[in-house]
Amino acid sequence: SGKTIVSILAARAAIAEGYQVAVMAPTEILAEQHFKNFRTFLGSDASKVGLLTASLRDKEKKWLRLCLKEGRIPLVVGTHALLSESVGFKRLGLVVIDEQHRFGVMQRKALRAKACDEGQPHVLVMTATPIPRTLAMTVYGELDVSVIDELPPGRQPIQTKVLRESKRQQLYRSLRRLMERGEQVFIIYPLVEETEKTDLKAATEMAQHLQDDIFPDFQVGLLHGRMSSDEKEDVMRTFKNGETHLLVSTTVVEVGIDIPNATCMVIEHPERFGLSQLHQLRGRIGRGEKESYCLLMASGRQTEESKQRLAVMTATQDGFEIAEEDLKIRGPGEFLGTRQSGLPDLRFANLVRDVPILAEARQAAFRLIEEDPALQEHQAFFAIIKQRWQEKLALADVG
Repeated sequence: SGKTIVSILAARAAIAEGYQVAVMAPTEILAEQHFKNFRTFLGSDASKVGLLTASLRDKEKKWLRLCLKEGRIPLVVGTHALLSESVGFKRLGLVVIDEQHRFGVMQRKALRAKACDEGQPHVLVMTATPIPRTLAMTVYGELDVSVIDELPPGRQPIQTKVLRESKRQQLYRSLRRLMERGEQVFIIYPLVEETEKTDLKAATEMAQHLQDDIFPDFQVGLLHGRMSSDEKEDVMRTFKNGETHLLVSTTVVEVGIDIPNATCMVIEHPERFGLSQLHQLRGRIGRGEKESYCLLMASGRQTEESKQRLAVMTATQDGFEIAEEDLKIRGPGEFLGTRQSGLPDLRFANLVRDVPILAEARQAAFRLIEEDPALQEHQAFFAIIKQRWQEKLALADVG
C-alpha cells in the first residue's frame, strides 16, 4: 500500500540532517527486499546502505558494525541481528520497525536504546495487519497513527472465493490457464510435512505431487521456514525472475513478498488460519495491474467460527473491517492472547460492546495530561498509577 515509500522518505529526511537510520524487519527475505528497495530509491547514496542479518559472514558483520559505530554507514536494514549488544551507532536518529506485531515490546525497546547519548530516536512502526480501531485506541493511544487505506494506482481488487474439494480438478485447470498466460501462482499450506496425527495436506508432499502429477510441464518451487537463508533466497529469486511458475509455501510468505506477476493464491485448509493471517497472505497477490484471485480451499469439517471467518474474507478487503470482525468472532478475551500479552486486562469494559465509553475515557485521559502533565494536582491518582503500573510505564512509549 506504500508503507515502504513512507519509510524511505522518512529515512532520507533523517540522513539529510546527519542522523543514522535503523530499519528492522522480521525475516531475512523481507530485510533483503527492503535493502534492495532502499538502495534503489536512494540512488547515488546506495553505497551507504548496509544489510545486517544472521547469515552474513563474521568478517562482513565485523566490518559493518565498525562502520555503524563510526557513522560511516547512515542507514542499515536488518533482522533481529540489529538487537545484538555488539551493534552500536554513532548518531541514531530514526528507527523503523516493519511488521511491528512480529516483535516483542522489549525487542523494540532494545533497538531504541541504541540511540546512545542523543536521547530518544524518532520511531516509525509499520504493519500491514490492522488491529480493530477500538483496540488501537488503547494499544496506540500514545502514538500518532497514520492509515494508508487506498490501493496504489492501477491495482484492482482481489476476487476472493471459497471452493470445496469437489472443485479441485476445475481449480487445477484454471491454474494451468493462468500459467499458460505467463502469470504465477502461490499455493499455501499450514504444515511443512505431514504427520501421522493429521490428515492435513502438507507443503513438501504436495509440491512433489503437483510437480510430478499435475503440472509436469511447469516449474514448481517450494518455500518453508526450515530452509536455510540461502535456500529461501534462491527459491524467491527464481520465482521473482519468472523461472518458477507455481510456488508452494507455508506462511513464511505472509509478510513482505512483492511479486507483481503473481495473480493467484490458493490457500489450503483456510479454516486453520486466523482472519488477520488470511488477510496478510492475500496481500502477496494483486500487486500488479492484472486481475488477481484468492481461492480458499475449505475442507469438509468446519466450525461455525471458521465459516464466519471465510465469509468475512469473501465479503471485504478492508483490513480494518476484517480486524473488527475478527474481534467480534473471537471475543476480546481470546484476542488479547499471547501476541498481545502486553495489553492490560479490562476488569469491566468489553472492547466490542463499550466503544463509545472507551473513546470518552481516552479523551478524558488526554485532557487531564494536557491540563496537568506532571499530575501535581492529582497526587492520589498518580500514587495509584505508580503502584499499579510502574514496571510497565517504561514500555508505554515503545509502540
